[in-house]
Amino acid sequence: MNLQSTPTKMEDQEIEIDLLDLFGYYLNKLPFLILAVVIGAVIAGAVTVTLLPNKYTATSRMYMVSASSDSVVNLADLNLGTSISSDYVELMMSRPVMEDVITKLDLNYTYEQLCGMVNLSVVNNTRIIKIAVTSTDPEEAMKISNQIARTARQQLPRVMEAPTPSIAEEAVLPTGRSSPSLTKNVMIGALLALVALLAVLTILYMMDDTLKSAEDVEKMFGVMPLSVIPEGDIAGLVKTADNGRSHRRRKKGKKA
Repeated sequence: MNLQSTPTKMEDQEIEIDLLDLFGYYLNKLPFLILAVVIGAVIAGAVTVTLLPNKYTATSRMYMVSASSDSVVNLADLNLGTSISSDYVELMMSRPVMEDVITKLDLNYTYEQLCGMVNLSVVNNTRIIKIAVTSTDPEEAMKISNQIARTARQQLPRVMEAPTPSIAEEAVLPTGRSSPSLTKNVMIGALLALVALLAVLTILYMMDDTLKSAEDVEKMFGVMPLSVIPEGDIAGLVKTADNGRSHRRRKKGKKA
């Protein structure tokens, strides 16, 4: 058991050393990594500001409970409102409702295009449905959201044979864009540039099979080299050695 476990430990140690070497290789390329992050962030920011259109979101809300009589809301009304909220979400995206909105607002959208602009959701399992519409035109987003609420209030109670819901809140003109997010895109651009450069550096590191140290020689051939040629100015070392020999010759000549 001990003999079999020893190679595993050695292999684990070898992998750990390789990872440390790779990390050191990354540290040596740190200026390039920082430059890649800056370039990625700048490119993403420029694209966000100059090329991506600003989008605005307007939201209206519908309340799914109406009184059975003129002034009383009973328990049956509350339970009915809870159960049909999800049904309303599905039916509000139906073709009759959306095509009626397109006709009344004279929109140049197809049914599929309009559905892509609309996001319907039930608010935290309540009886409130949120109608969020996103468009490049803030006024258009407001009008579409309000018209969907009005059309659904008129048509769907007849289809579902359910009480008529109330419009709890009409959409207002959005004052700020909902997308794109400059901060988010800049961070994504910087991260993508960093990951791309790290991938390139990793490939270059894995393809580099040159021996750089005595440890590399021992790892590759299983033997430790007897000597190592030092790095430095070889021409300078040769010149120094020549000067030393010339100096020794002159001293010998003087003694003679």
